This record gives sequence, structure tokens and C-alpha cells, in this order.
Amino acid sequence: METYYIVLVGILFILAFSDLIVGVSNDAVNFLNSAIGSKAGSFNTIMIFAALGILFGAVFSSGMMEVARKGIFHPQNFYFSEIMLVFLAVMLADIILLDLFNTFGMPTSTTVSIVFELLGAAVGMALIKIYHQPDHLALGEYINSTKALAIISGILLSVVVSLLGGAIVQYFVRLVFTFNYEQTMKRYGAIWGALSFSGIVYFILIKGVKGASFMTKELKHTIGEEWLSIIGGSFVAFFILFYILQNILKVNILRIIVLVGTFALATAFASNDLVNFIGVPMAAYHSFQFYMNSGQAADSFLMTDLVGKVDTQMWMLLISGLVMVLTLRFSRKARSVTETEVNLGRQDEGFERFGSNLFARVLVQSVVNGHKKISAFIPAKLNNAVLKRFSPKKNESMAEGEEVPHFDMIRASVNILMAAIVISIGTSMHLPLSTTYVTFMVAMGTSLSDRAWGRESAVYRVSGVLAVIGGWFFTALFAFTLAFVIVNLLYFGGKFAVVGIILTAAFFMYQTHFLHKKREAKKDKLLKEAQEIGKMTSEKLVERSRSTVNSFMSEFERIIQDTLINLTKENRKGLRNNFAEFLDLNDMTKNKKDNVSKVIDKLTDDSLESGFQYVQVMDYLRELTHSVRHVVEPSLTHIENSHKPLIPVQVEDLNILGNTLSNFVDKASLVVEQDKSFSFADLGTLKAAVLKEIGKARKRQIKRIKANEVGTRNSMLYFELLTEMKNFILFSYAMVKSHERLIGASQGQVFDEVE
Repeated sequence: METYYIVLVGILFILAFSDLIVGVSNDAVNFLNSAIGSKAGSFNTIMIFAALGILFGAVFSSGMMEVARKGIFHPQNFYFSEIMLVFLAVMLADIILLDLFNTFGMPTSTTVSIVFELLGAAVGMALIKIYHQPDHLALGEYINSTKALAIISGILLSVVVSLLGGAIVQYFVRLVFTFNYEQTMKRYGAIWGALSFSGIVYFILIKGVKGASFMTKELKHTIGEEWLSIIGGSFVAFFILFYILQNILKVNILRIIVLVGTFALATAFASNDLVNFIGVPMAAYHSFQFYMNSGQAADSFLMTDLVGKVDTQMWMLLISGLVMVLTLRFSRKARSVTETEVNLGRQDEGFERFGSNLFARVLVQSVVNGHKKISAFIPAKLNNAVLKRFSPKKNESMAEGEEVPHFDMIRASVNILMAAIVISIGTSMHLPLSTTYVTFMVAMGTSLSDRAWGRESAVYRVSGVLAVIGGWFFTALFAFTLAFVIVNLLYFGGKFAVVGIILTAAFFMYQTHFLHKKREAKKDKLLKEAQEIGKMTSEKLVERSRSTVNSFMSEFERIIQDTLINLTKENRKGLRNNFAEFLDLNDMTKNKKDNVSKVIDKLTDDSLESGFQYVQVMDYLRELTHSVRHVVEPSLTHIENSHKPLIPVQVEDLNILGNTLSNFVDKASLVVEQDKSFSFADLGTLKAAVLKEIGKARKRQIKRIKANEVGTRNSMLYFELLTEMKNFILFSYAMVKSHERLIGASQGQVFDEVE
């Protein structure tokens, strides 16, 4: 039996390192978003500051480990055999939950997840004990319900306080500094730097270092009593330092504030949230030590020893910190979660990851209407003066391939300062605020005050924020339920269940890895479109159009051919794959169409005619996309509904038309590539021939209907396929014609005819 529990402890430590990886991937957003979003330094520089903060904070974590041992349930009422299953269920549930959120790039709270997993697993085990011993203890004697309620109240409180705090402070800071803050920084920069660094010092003292095992009670008491003097002295010292740096040494102090703030937030994250990843395995390890020293049976040894204080070895904390640093540097999922928050708060418009929903639309419309009514009572001069200070400067420095910061370092410094202050105050008041919730909502509040959520993007940003907040509450429910279910499976399934659930969790992570990889590849293609837009000449526009026309025509033609083959073979799986491929291409063409205004904006003044023709090309590309949808989607629906298959003569007709379509696309590509072997006039002749073949196929279908050879569903599908193949030819021809005119426009020609 001892061997069994040794194996369980080993499994828990393996799970701990896995949990560190998936946990850091999610919580990286807490301390990276301000530095990355404002481009306060290169990626490697930001990583160095974050890594140092993590290592520094990891050694201060030992004081927080008691949360996993006794913060949520009363261990003295559980036997060793039961407590080990509780801990195993918690770790398995945590890995599955966090990996799921990471895959979809959604930030969540590792604190809330671990708390509700502990709660769910403990409740599950307690109910099992009550079922077997109904006259024993009540559920309330197993669970620390007060702590759980405090966490729930902390969720609600942190969301509201952080959003309002970030919005209010950012409003007044921006009012003082404006977006053109070069001059105002000279006057007030030293004060702002001293204020920011004083807040960071307070944050590190209150939130970071106080949990360290080497902190004596006397030192903690001194910090608590003299905090005002410490902050006051820090303010004076930092004011002098920043005045010298800015006015004498000409250093960008905002960059220093953001990078050091990143270090501070990373320190607090590691010192407080490390327990979320290794606290449970450490508690299991200590439980095993107590069990081995007791000499009692596993199912009769009560875990009373866990109630006392248990020291954590420093080497374990350092190893954990190192794993966190490596994960932070190399995890693509960490970047996905960070990008979600950064994109929701960016100042400029562009690709919006989230769509709109009814609640977001109603909320935005209400705010817009309310703003109009309030503005009517504000004097026009005051209103104009405020608007002038909130007018973002247009970034003129963007060259091809260059990435522009999503927001400036004024907002980044407010993000860090407000997150530090709110978390510090919450900690001093013993309120269980989540670092994830605070940093995210502060960032959303500051972006709101900075008017980053303009009329063009507000509804999508609000939808995204609501989706993230909804995910937070889902975290609590899902974490509780998953841990509850797993602990029951482990208890009643025995050793076989342990092996089975571990393998299931491993398979789940394996699948999500490839799902995330696929999502990242798709996202990279979409974002690359916007990032490649630099100064656009007519020649570059022609090349851009050529690659677009050729690549999408060939891809769409391939999907149509595959769809027709899978339809005739009634290959349901193949049709589903065709539709999934189409959806990816649909997103890409939509993204190209959405970026048309950015492309036109970058054109030189002598390229307006080229811009008009390029718009035509993009319009026809979207029409082409719609035609392909109406080939793939009805075919899939026909097979999904188990309707009768196409008859042999229809299959023969479609094969002929498919080959004709393929030939047309090949010839169109020659025209686009300016191959002299085939001209645009030849393409017009070929278009007429293809349309004639489609007309003949339609007449043959009408004869089959008259002869009662086919049914209604068959005819509906077949006619739709013919119609959309005809549209595909027409729109492809028109798109190639617009591309030809684009080439002419780049050479100075002007076209009066509008297609």
C-alpha cells in the first residue's frame, strides 16, 4: 500500500510541473500586458524583467502554502487515503481547466480555479463519507464555507473596483498629460514617476514580501506601522532620482516605470500564486510524510498534522520559479492569453477577435445615447477643450513590417500603478482579490477612459470583455463540478480509475495542443495581413492583388472540386472538412476586405485610380467567397439530412463541369501572371463556353424532372450547384478584369466604366 501512495505522490509532482506550465501560460497576462502592449522594450528585455520578478517572488511563496492545506476544508476530518484522492482530483481538474482556457486564449484566475477545485473535491469526498457514515459529521464540519464565500465576494468586488479605479485615474492622468505628452512629461514627469514607484514599493512590501518565510513578526509589524513614512520617504527619493534622469540624463522614465512595474507584478504573482500550482502537491507530500511517521493504516490516519504550520523547502520554490520562467519564455499559449487582453485594450482599430452580441449592442447604444444627453449640458468650450486633450496623435512612423504599440506608456504605467494599489489595499484589508481580475479590469478601465473603444470597435470590445468575465464565473462552476466528478470516479473506480483519468487528461492536453496550434496558424495569417501594410505604391498594390487573386481562386476551385467528389461519394466527413476549410478561407477574405481602408490610406496620392480598382478586386473576392459557400454548405446539408444521392448521369455532368471549371481557373491564373500564351480576350471566350455547358446541364436536369427521374431535394441541390458554379465563373472573370485594370491604372490609365 505504501508503494501505491509513493506512486501517487510522484504523479502529483509530475502534475505540479504540468500545472506550472499551463498556469503560468494563463497568468502571464497579469504582468506582461502593459509592457508588451506599450512596447516598453524588446520582447527579450520584457522577459528578463518578468523572469527576475518571478524568481524573486518564488522564494517568498512559502507563507502562502497553507491555503492548499487547510484554507478551504478542515483536513483533520479526513483520512490520509481520502485526502490523497482529494489532492489528485484537484490537480487533474486544474490542468484540464487551465489548458482549456489557454487553448482559447482566455485569461482566468488560477486562484479561483484552485479554490473551487479544492472545494468541489472536498465536498465530493465529504458527501461520500456522510453517505457511508450518516451519523458522523455534517457537511459544514468538513468545509470552510466562510473562505469560499469570501472568494466569491472578492470576484465581484475586484471586477467593479478595478474597472472604476482604472477608468477614473486614467481619465485624470490623460487630462493632465494628453496623448502628446512630450512637453507635459517635462513638467510633471518626475512627480508621476515618484508616485508610480512609491506605489510599486508599497505593493512589493504589502503584497509580495510579507508572505516570505524569513520575514519576522517584528519586521512585518514595523512595515505595518511605518508604511506611511516608508512611502513618504520613497516619494521624495524617487522624485529627486527621476528629476535627474529625465531633465539631466534625458532618460525615458516611462519605460523604466513600466519595466520595473512588470518586475513588481511578476514578483507578486510568483509569491502569491505559486501556491495555486505546487501547493496541493506539497500538501500531499507533507501528508505522506506524516502518514509514514504515524505507523497507522491509510484509511484510519486522520490528517490533523496538516492544521499546523509546515515549512516549504527553498529548493522546491526555486525549481518551480525556474519552470515558470522557462514557460513564460517559450509558451505560445502564454502569448495567446496576453494578446487577448492587449487587443481588447489597443488604441487603434483593426481585426476584432470577438463578434457582437445583443447585450453588448444594447449596452453600447445606451452609453452613446446617454453621452449625447450629458454632452448637451456641458458648455461647448469646456467640451472642446477636453476633446482636444483626448485626441490621439496619428502614428506616422509605421513602416512596412513595423509593429506600432497598441497603447502608449502613459496608459501602461497607469495599468501597473492601479493594479498594484488595488491589490495592495485588498491584501491589507484581507480581501481575496484575484490578480487576474484586477489587472484585466484595470486595463479595460484605462482603455475605456482613453476612448480606445470608439464607435467602430466598442461593441466588439464590450463583447470580448463580457466573454472574459463570463469565463471567470464559468471557471468557478466548472472547477467545482469537474473536481467533484473526478474525486467520485477516483474513489469508486480505484486504481483503474486513477490510470484512466490520468491518461484521459494527457490525451485532452495532446488534443488541445494541436487545436491551439491550428488556431495560432489561422490567427497569424489574419494578423499578417494588417502588419504587412506599409507605404503602398501602385506597383506593390498590383503584386498584392496578383497574389490574392491567384491564391484564393485556386483554393476555392480545389474546395469546389473536393466538395463535388465527396457529395457524389456521400462522404459526410469529407464534406465537413471542406466546410471547415471554407470557413478558414472565408475569415481570410473577410479580413482582406476589412483592411481595404487601411491599404487605401497608405496609397500615395497619385495612386487613387489603382485604389479604386483594388477595391473592385476585393469586392469580387467576397462575392466569389459567397458562391463557394453556396456550393459547400448545401452539399453538406443534403448529406447530413440523408437525402437521396445524385444519380449517375448527374455525377457525370458534375465531373465534366468540374474539369471545365478547373481549366478556367488555370487559364485565369495565366492571365493574372501576364503569361503571353493566354490573353484576357481568350479568357472571355472560355467563359462563354463554360456558361454554355452549364446551361446545357440545366436543360438536361429539367428533362429529368419531367421524366420523374429525380426528386425535389435532388433538383433543389443540383440547380443551386449549377447556379453557384455559374456565379463562380462570372465573379472570377470580373475579378481578373479588375486586376487587369489595376495593372493599367498603375501605368497611368483611367477607366470611366464602373463594373
